[in-house]
Amino acid sequence: MSLSVKLPKDDADLTLMRFEGVRAQRYTEIFLIAPADTGEMIGSIYNTIGLNDPDGSGDTCPQPLLDQLDMQALAQEYDTPVVYKNGPRLWCLDWIDVKVGSERDFHGLKARWVMWLDVPQGMGGRQEELAYKPITGRRDTEFGINRGSPAFILDDPDGDTWVMKSVSLIIDPHQTYAAMTQLGERLQLPVGWSFRAVTLEQDLVLTPENGTAHILQDDIGNTYDRVGGPFSNYTP
Repeated sequence: MSLSVKLPKDDADLTLMRFEGVRAQRYTEIFLIAPADTGEMIGSIYNTIGLNDPDGSGDTCPQPLLDQLDMQALAQEYDTPVVYKNGPRLWCLDWIDVKVGSERDFHGLKARWVMWLDVPQGMGGRQEELAYKPITGRRDTEFGINRGSPAFILDDPDGDTWVMKSVSLIIDPHQTYAAMTQLGERLQLPVGWSFRAVTLEQDLVLTPENGTAHILQDDIGNTYDRVGGPFSNYTP
């Protein structure tokens, strides 16, 4: 990372890991957030994928582990202004290739470093202030949705396309993966935006552009990555 930021250097030694069959599996991310030398807030992101699941149930963030997390205590422990719990969530992908860094134990919840995030103002506040506003993150990943699988898509008025990578259970804990096909009926879409659910006719691979991914959330907190151009092998 080029910016100077007072956070653990858990991206110093990265290992490529592949996770298959993750669709609809639960995960959570822990954000350690601090100001960089530019004054921007930067998040060091840790993901529970592949951890905390000794029985192979697909739940990598069991609710009892989430319930015992104390964000203020973690902020003091890591000497950082803010720690944010981004979950639980459900993957909308079939497979993930990611270079992970160090593994940490957050009061019993294990998670590995996966990326840096440019943290928007208002994170953790009112969702309508964040919704449909792209942000950027830096990571070394490939996300895959297989041919024949569903993809949940936003099209914006600028002609860009965004594919859902995760269902949020933060704002609405009762959301289900199965309900995503009808999500367009719930969303409060801005003028010029549209939602569609499709079945892919070929494999879709999502990639950052030179390590930078463009990300946004809808008004319920579901998260999407931009596709098309340098961000995927095609635009669905």
